[in-house]
Amino acid sequence: MVTRTSQERFRTDKGVFDAFTDRNLFELKSRGYFDELESPIFVGKESNVFSARRGKKKVIIKIYRVQNCDFKRMFQYIKQDPRYETLRNRRREIIFSWTQREYKNLLRAERGKVVVPKVIAVKNNVLVEEFIGDSEPAPPLKDAYPEDPEKFFKEIVKEMKKMYKAKLIHGDLSSFNILNYNGKPVLIDFSQGTLTKTPNSEELLIRDVNNIIKFFKKLGVKADFDKIMERIKK
Repeated sequence: MVTRTSQERFRTDKGVFDAFTDRNLFELKSRGYFDELESPIFVGKESNVFSARRGKKKVIIKIYRVQNCDFKRMFQYIKQDPRYETLRNRRREIIFSWTQREYKNLLRAERGKVVVPKVIAVKNNVLVEEFIGDSEPAPPLKDAYPEDPEKFFKEIVKEMKKMYKAKLIHGDLSSFNILNYNGKPVLIDFSQGTLTKTPNSEELLIRDVNNIIKFFKKLGVKADFDKIMERIKK
């Protein structure tokens, strides 16, 4: 069970560890998906990410906050996804579907051989994923520029191509959501990911490509938007 000490140690004024989340964590722990929370990695507006111990290894615990998620914004995104076209505009249902969608997107990406964290389990607003890193979590690209920016850029485009072949668009790809692990990109945060048949998927893909081109342009990488789009879709 998640102890009171752990709860107090990681509690924030945003209400991460409400009673409902405690019950979800307790069930996931009881089923052996993790042993104990260790430390916070990221505190966001809608979710908090923690490292946790699972035997001799680490895992990631991502918790979407039920009380103060911007569920109306979430609903605007997710209602266009054909997998959730019957979703009603209710806070908990939206947040649970949002978490479930990230779980499904990671599974789809993994099946498509995209380099992403292996997804382990989901329970309502809590997601358990593979820990990417060694003793410390791998840093996001924004904090760890690659030694060979052009090679790293090409690797990202290759992953985007694999995603597209798996009929998946990331939807929020940026230097915040790409880890630099030993000089290789690992794509994370798939909550806004959607299927290529979703009405706004092309718009999201264009945004992803522009974000990546803009970031790497600062590192001296020259890339043509049309050629990158063609490479991804080919």
